[in-house]
Parts: sequence; structure tokens; C-alpha cells
Amino acid sequence: MSSSTASRRVFLAADPLASAPWSQWLRRVQPLLYLLPALIAVGIWVYRPLVQTFVLSFYEWNLLPTSPQTFVGLQNYSRIFQLPDMTQALSNTAIYIVGLWPLAVVLPALIAIATDELGKRAREIYRVLIFAPMMMAPVVVAAVWRWILHPTNGIVNNTLNGLVNDFERIRFFTDGSIAIWVIIFITGWKLTGFSTLIFSAALTNINRDIYEASAIDGATRWQNLRFITIPLLSPTILFMTMLSILFASAWSFTYINVLTDGGPSGATTNIYYLLWVYGFRSFAIGWSSAAAMVIFVVFGIVAFLLIRLSNRLAFYDN
Repeated sequence: MSSSTASRRVFLAADPLASAPWSQWLRRVQPLLYLLPALIAVGIWVYRPLVQTFVLSFYEWNLLPTSPQTFVGLQNYSRIFQLPDMTQALSNTAIYIVGLWPLAVVLPALIAIATDELGKRAREIYRVLIFAPMMMAPVVVAAVWRWILHPTNGIVNNTLNGLVNDFERIRFFTDGSIAIWVIIFITGWKLTGFSTLIFSAALTNINRDIYEASAIDGATRWQNLRFITIPLLSPTILFMTMLSILFASAWSFTYINVLTDGGPSGATTNIYYLLWVYGFRSFAIGWSSAAAMVIFVVFGIVAFLLIRLSNRLAFYDN
């Protein structure tokens, strides 16, 4: 009999409560107790508002404590799909997703690959510089870009006016044909550094022995990129694609609110901004809650499908 077994039997004999059923149950539950504060916080700040939103989607209310909440059933759900601004917001949301994907996925992946072979010091300095916009508050970023792209005093318009004769100043935020693309560019500019760091970390995790084996076989740089780097980056590419689809409109909310206010004529409004307008401008809490629940279900299904697709298409070196 080993010494550890003997000591355990002596302990149990000295303390009969240690072998009681409730004590064994407590040892199994103890790890969950460490998670209890986090679970409570998630329940209060995530699931409680979600349940409240679901309940409010069946009522008509204007947020005033003295105003009664009138039960309307599914009427809010039927109304939101008949609103013309909802159709435009959904169309713009699709444009935000498509337009932001190259700036949040393709460009950062190319930058990370191109700078992967820099020296350690140069690579660290570069990563700090490219990540700097991500550390700025979105409102500050919006204010800076409003100054840069101002139609009369902006640096861009003044520079182009000095280079081109009879230059007609560009109204970046009031021209309906380009305003949404300006918002997409600003959003992507801020996210590029974050995405680049994600791809750089993924490149660091690739086993370098694979490249050494390919060098022995005479593989070129292009072949390494096509048959090794890109396939092994596929999990990160799919993950960032999922984030881009799910959060493209949420990431651009601040810039819409500060720079265009959803205009001109709703040209930059997306679904998240429209929810805010319903809830805190029109005070149509029922509409806002119903639209939020529809978006929650749709994006939940999209996330589930993207995760299933990622599990099928992602390639791992192990």
C-alpha cells in the first residue's frame, strides 16, 4: 500500500465528515463556485436586458415611468417590416458588411504576411504604430476625420483644390452617393490595426518546420503562401469574417451618429442606428425591441452557420 493511500485513510478516519456524501458533492461543485461571480455578471448585464427586450417587444411604451405599457401582441413585429426606413437600413447594413470585409480581413491579412519577416524590433514598432488608431476613442476619431474631410476647411479638399484647377469641393458627409463609403473607410481604418495584430499572432503560431521542409523541397515564396500560409490562416480568416459580418454595423454606429446623423436622407443609416432612433428619438420602445429581437435571431442563425462552415473549411496543421 502506497504512503499517499495510507495517509488518505488516516485522514478519513480522523475526519469522518470528509467522506460524507455532501462533502464529495461540494468538491465537485467547488470549481463552479469560482465562476459564479462571472456568471452573475453575465446574467445581470446580458441575459436580463435580453429578456426585458423580448418582453417589451410585445408592448407599446414611450419610456416614461408614468406612461402605461399597452400590450399589443405581435403588432410591433408586423409594423417594423412595413416601415420604409427599415428596408433602407437593411440594404445599407448589407453594404456595410460587404464594404468593411476587405478592410477588416483582406488588407490586414496582406499587411501581416508582408511584414512577417521583419526584424523583431522593427516588427514590434510597426505593430504599435498600426494598432494606435484602435486605442483612440471612436468619438475622437470621428472628430478628427470630420476636420480632415471638412468641405471648406478640410485638409483633403484644400490639398485637392491646390492641385486641380476649378476643383469642386467634395462634400464627404452630405453627398448621399459617397457618405456611406466614407463611413466604411473610417471604420475600417480604425479596425485595420486590430485585425492585423490578430493575423500576426496567427502567423506566429504556424510551425516553422513546415516552411523548412518546403524549402528543402524547393518551394518558392508564392508556393509557400498559397499552399501553407493561407490554408493555415483559414481559421483566423473565417473568424474575422464572422466578426465582420456580425459587427460591421455596430462598429460604424459612432461614426454615423457623430458625422452624418444617419443622413443624408437615410443614406448612411444601418440597422443598429435605426434601433437607436426608434428607441431614443421616437421613443417607440416596442418597435425598437421587436426589431432588436429579429436581428438577434437572424444574426444568431448566421453565427451558427458560420461556425459550422468554419469547422468544415478551416485547416489546421495538427
